[in-house]
Amino acid sequence: MSLFDLSGHVALVTGGNSGIGLGMARGLAQSGASIAVWGTNAERNAAAVSELEGLGAEAHAWRCDVGDEDAVADAFAGVLEHFGRVDSCFANAGVPGSGAAFVDTSLDDWRRVTRVNLDGAFLTLRAAARHMVERGGGGVLVGTSSVSTVHGAPRNEAYAASKAGLTAIIKGLAVELARHGVTAHSIVAGWTETPMASPTLHDERFEQAVMKRMPQRRWGAPDDFARLAVYLASNAGGFHTGDEIVVDGAYSIF
Repeated sequence: MSLFDLSGHVALVTGGNSGIGLGMARGLAQSGASIAVWGTNAERNAAAVSELEGLGAEAHAWRCDVGDEDAVADAFAGVLEHFGRVDSCFANAGVPGSGAAFVDTSLDDWRRVTRVNLDGAFLTLRAAARHMVERGGGGVLVGTSSVSTVHGAPRNEAYAASKAGLTAIIKGLAVELARHGVTAHSIVAGWTETPMASPTLHDERFEQAVMKRMPQRRWGAPDDFARLAVYLASNAGGFHTGDEIVVDGAYSIF
């Protein structure tokens, strides 16, 4: 198990105070990593830190709106001041689309989604990449994408576009930063029980229509992403980089 021992490792998880981000943070904490959590909700941040500390990890949270360039710079500086380094960065923070018909979607609502999901991921990954390149010694960059980039996502085009853009950024980083020892991957998440997705998942009509296409006959859970996060943070794959790793219970291939 020493291959996946993250003792001394510092992981930054945006949106790490709930949902998939917290699921990944739990796995990282259980493997010995110290966790920096970014989130906009102070109460959730505090609860996440308490839970991660209960797992034996050193954890600290920062309130950070990832769509704000100055906020990202300040929060990243805070992480470095507190922990001294960032070894892996999980750009996971995201907001949902409005659910409006495409023809009724305003530019403001489009930008509300892309500001966080795409611009925020860019700002987060840029801060982490700069640090990893300047420090030397490599690192790991991970972005949480979505199966909405694989299948048509009606009334959710802004969300799907933002996640497709994130995947493209990650692929470019895998190539550009390889000479610095930095690996990069996107996690293509399927239907998962999170505060953002659960209201849709438990809509009776939606559940009846979609669950029959779910080979495992259940929605994903945040902890389904824990072991994958540990694998990626450990860089155990070595030569493995630039991948789109689908975690959807085989939904997209059924």
